[in-house]
Amino acid sequence: MAFVHVVLDGVADGALGVGLDVLAAAARIVDAGLVAHPRSSAPFAQRVLSIDGDPVRSGAGRSIAVDGALRRARLGADDVLVLPGLSASTERGVEALLARDDSVDTAAALARAAAKGARVAASCSATFVLASSGLLDGLEATTTWWLSAAFARRFSNVSLSARRMVIESGRVMTAGSAFAHADLMLALLARVGGATLAERVARYLVLDARPSQSRYMALEHVRTNDPALRSLERFIVENVHRQLSLDELARAARLSTRTLARRVRAALGMSPIELVQTVRIRHAAHLLESTRESVQSVSERVGYADAAAFRRVFRKVIGESPRAARAKLPRPSRAS
Repeated sequence: MAFVHVVLDGVADGALGVGLDVLAAAARIVDAGLVAHPRSSAPFAQRVLSIDGDPVRSGAGRSIAVDGALRRARLGADDVLVLPGLSASTERGVEALLARDDSVDTAAALARAAAKGARVAASCSATFVLASSGLLDGLEATTTWWLSAAFARRFSNVSLSARRMVIESGRVMTAGSAFAHADLMLALLARVGGATLAERVARYLVLDARPSQSRYMALEHVRTNDPALRSLERFIVENVHRQLSLDELARAARLSTRTLARRVRAALGMSPIELVQTVRIRHAAHLLESTRESVQSVSERVGYADAAAFRRVFRKVIGESPRAARAKLPRPSRAS
């Protein structure tokens, strides 16, 4: 079995580095006998391949040497192909990426490897290359949150769940923004090496589990493009302490309810009511991080009289309970 890091021009230096480090740590832990694992001559062997075997230029402009050519590699059912995130950060950048010959050839090579039984995975904007191979058709996937609307428009036959950090659909995995590549590698490691090994590596590298991207979502990229959504978000923030109806949201944006729903869906990949929930829960997560208020008090401050309902929505948006989320966040220090 081998892990193959598939790199294209524009690969994110950090994502590739963390992928290499996760597997190197796994190999050291197995070699030290800290986790029981079937011995092999090269546990968690890994290679870095480009489509043609030539070095690639990273997103930071560095030349990255590779170990060979993907198009000539002999791959089988025991192999895992992983695409680290790429520097394409806008819809226009993604369109340019997918039009490149190396992207087209890489997508075809992924499809051939998957047909032989190999696992295939990608994170951040590299999920677009994976989706263009057809391997995600009819399956559930995630991508980086700020490109989710573009992904949904381009790949309408993929069931997109952009709030989630990592999604496994059979032998294909996808992950969110660039440093979700760490989450992706740990998920892959759990599949091929066992949950205990993945947990040991996470502890060794101090990598915390983050089941959702929602905590990290921001709307700044939308504000410059859509004044109606800018007005809408301002209205939601100003009224975060209470329930809001769809009619109120439409009036704040000066749009019909139907047009509002269409514009929010196109920009953010969610409904207006889901947007309200996301803003309120983001504010709640901030309060949990920055204050010592109880969960009940925080729920009331963001418009939930029923703490149980607040916990359900918080778990849906963030991916874990308020108490679990607070336990992972830095606590404010006491004045000395």
